[in-house]
Amino acid sequence: MLALGTGLVACEDAGKNLPAFSNPVIPGLWTPSRMAEAHSADLGVPRDLGADAAVSDAEPAPVDAEAEETPYSRSAPVLGKVFFDTPQGPSVCSGTAVEDPNRPGSSGLVWTAGHCVHSGAGGEWYRNIVFVPSYNDDGLDAQALADAPEARVAPFGTWWADRAETSREWIERGQASGGDGASFDYAVLHVRTPKDRTAALEKTIGQAAPVWFDAPSIVDTPLVRAWGYPAAQPFDGAKLLSCQDEPTRLSIDTDEPTMYRIGCTMTGGSSGGGWFARRADGTIALVSNTSIGPAENTWLAGPRLDASAKAVLDAVSARV
Repeated sequence: MLALGTGLVACEDAGKNLPAFSNPVIPGLWTPSRMAEAHSADLGVPRDLGADAAVSDAEPAPVDAEAEETPYSRSAPVLGKVFFDTPQGPSVCSGTAVEDPNRPGSSGLVWTAGHCVHSGAGGEWYRNIVFVPSYNDDGLDAQALADAPEARVAPFGTWWADRAETSREWIERGQASGGDGASFDYAVLHVRTPKDRTAALEKTIGQAAPVWFDAPSIVDTPLVRAWGYPAAQPFDGAKLLSCQDEPTRLSIDTDEPTMYRIGCTMTGGSSGGGWFARRADGTIALVSNTSIGPAENTWLAGPRLDASAKAVLDAVSARV
């Protein structure tokens, strides 16, 4: 599936009195050119965030992002881009096709960040949310991609979300900056099969990633690799990249779960991208997603996926 390197291979509304998610299909909306115009939706935090918290480790050294082997449909088919509309215009995040416990082998679930589907405290659900697995399959640069046929831009098609769920904590406390709600910044989408396809997402792309809820302590996890499509300078959002590092701890609020943090130079647009670690049986599984990073783009942090995160996935799975 995905390689960790160094020899490792690897909705409904979120609570009562909240507006329900609605995402009717608009045929022809997400053209390749409109996808290219989408801006990143990553969250910014101060560089020294968490430095004085009881369970924060020293800031990690930057790790340069590496290009994924092409075609992505072979090397990393579970990864892709999430496109959506906000009041400010078209936006983009990253996402991962994940297993559905109620539909083994036929999952239509996608894992991403909460801030890629809902604007957080005082906000609302975003609209026109789609997932494009193996976006830009051949890793073309932005200029070449602008003239590429749709089959190369979206080799498995464009998958519209018909359900979404995020944590109540993100909806109630999430902020666009400062890190509030970041420990609960995760979301799950269910995507409907496009009219030109005959099978669910997992069968179409050939894989779905297992999600590792309640993974071992952060300090007991030797390596993680984070994938995404960074879209802010010096990147252009066209290519799938990754960073591998030993995770350390970041605490934004001592009353909330401690987050994973790794050195990484990926920028805006990588939000929601999957983080993977190796399990005892030798397989790799999703343990987090990109949530926040500093303006200097030297590290990324993501939430640890606990019982609250599992409840988000289960809520979507149960209502498909």
